[in-house]
Amino acid sequence: MTYPDDADGQAIAEIAAAGVDLSQPLIIRFAIAVPNQSSAEASLHALAQNGYPGEIDFDEGEPDFDEAEDDPEEFGPMWTVYVEMVELLTYDNVIRIQNELDQLVEPHGGKCDGWEVAI
Repeated sequence: MTYPDDADGQAIAEIAAAGVDLSQPLIIRFAIAVPNQSSAEASLHALAQNGYPGEIDFDEGEPDFDEAEDDPEEFGPMWTVYVEMVELLTYDNVIRIQNELDQLVEPHGGKCDGWEVAI
């Protein structure tokens, strides 16, 4: 099977090539980047109100002083909201869900920032 030539399509192709049975639902974990705690809490509330329960994670960051000069925000603190759901891993599902999540969190400064599956 062929997939679109973008990051999502390439990721699904790699998962399929690893032998994962994509005809079975998988746990897909979506990451939503938010700028601060209040944005994280508002995003979490909006998601839950629309059937997407999730959790908030705060990472204090750990600067690598050799690389911190190149990109000072690379290793800084960051807030993330995670949403897990059981779905068939198809390109259309991933795009649809990311778009739905974006619509819910953009008013609060959030943006879907990728996804992963446990295999």
